[in-house]
Amino acid sequence: MQTNTTNKLAPNDAEPPVKGNFWKFFIPSIIGLFLFMAPISYDGNLTIPVAVLAKTLQGVLEGSLIGIITLIISGMALASLLCAIKTPRFIEENDFLNGLFKPSSLWLTVRIIGGLAVALTYFQVGPEAIWEENTGGLVLDGLLPTLFSVFIFAGLLLPFLLNFGLLELFGTLLSKIMRPLFNLPGRSAIDCMASWLGDGSVGILMTSKQYESKFYTQREAAVVGTTFSAVSITFSLVVIAQVELEHLFLPFYGAICLAGFVAAVIIPRLPPLSRKKDVFIDGSKPHHDANAIPAGHSTFSWGMDLALRKAGQVTSVSSVAKEGVKNAVDMVFGVLPVVMGLGTIALVIAEYTSVFAIMGKPFVPYLELLAIPEAVAASQTIVVGFADMFIPSILAASIDSELTRFVIAAMSVTQLIYMSEVGALLLGSKIPVNIGELFIIFILRTLITLPVIAGVAHLIF
Repeated sequence: MQTNTTNKLAPNDAEPPVKGNFWKFFIPSIIGLFLFMAPISYDGNLTIPVAVLAKTLQGVLEGSLIGIITLIISGMALASLLCAIKTPRFIEENDFLNGLFKPSSLWLTVRIIGGLAVALTYFQVGPEAIWEENTGGLVLDGLLPTLFSVFIFAGLLLPFLLNFGLLELFGTLLSKIMRPLFNLPGRSAIDCMASWLGDGSVGILMTSKQYESKFYTQREAAVVGTTFSAVSITFSLVVIAQVELEHLFLPFYGAICLAGFVAAVIIPRLPPLSRKKDVFIDGSKPHHDANAIPAGHSTFSWGMDLALRKAGQVTSVSSVAKEGVKNAVDMVFGVLPVVMGLGTIALVIAEYTSVFAIMGKPFVPYLELLAIPEAVAASQTIVVGFADMFIPSILAASIDSELTRFVIAAMSVTQLIYMSEVGALLLGSKIPVNIGELFIIFILRTLITLPVIAGVAHLIF
């Protein structure tokens, strides 16, 4: 894993960048921008090429993909359990395999739960509450095939964005915007754009890898992962269609963007995110002058200087390919079991208990204060979004008020933290957040974004 970051280089820290490095920077970076950020139309939806590749893989493996995923998750649960009992020497001596197959006791438990849940769901045996279509079936059939295919291509192709200097250039150019507004490096804007145009899981993957490579501190990684891994335009279209308000998509997405911006400014300044340490993954502290532009450089020229230095560090195609394979393996084999385990637990609680309905009752006065019709019915959809983003819209479909359906649909997108995907991905990564902190952030996002969304809704209806 890379530990020396070029954005910390000062002019005397390394040799000047070689002019020939320009093409080494330019060509892979253009490819990366196209793959992860070029908006293209596919099946009538706006998406990005990586997502198209993922959908294509899903189509090719359609008949066997669920079986492959089941084998991976159950196999990882069994292998991790065996390694906890006695670790084979070839795993013990390999840092990557050791990290993959020997999680902490907590994550070993989650993996075992995921392995049991996926086996019961695949064979549809045992308690129906675990495997039926709204719980384990929703995770295995509806979510994991998409994550599997996205992880494969995002993991393999992510080095085009991370390894050739693109983030160094954009990080320098955007630092004057991102630092004052969000107290974040400029490069975090790239994570947000990849999420916005493609998929939130891509943004989390980027954030996790940059945190492990010491580009983000603990605080920055936690803020970016919980605030900037935005929901894609494509999924937002699905949500608004569920509540039968497709004709209002533009004001709907405008409300989401406005509410998301307000939340991104306020929430990082509140606990628990404000209490995260500004230290790297290994405990070291960033240099205070890391973002300073040396004399004789403009913002752009210094960004290019750092970008060319970064590109110059790439010594072979094989090393980049090897890192891409490791990214993909780490996400597919390490994160899918966590998503299956936590996602199933959250959905069982949502489907078979009144926990979320009871937790939603304190929001009734808040909704009434915001003049939201059918406040009691709306309150039951608020906290359930922590289990899965799509459930509030499903519940809202039966509400008569269009204004209320609009507010619930937009709120479910801006809440952002849901355990069937984003929450489980964050917990399965090395980003320093726990489930209690995620729930607090989820509630804060709800409280802060609701007035913004309600205000837009009252202007429309």
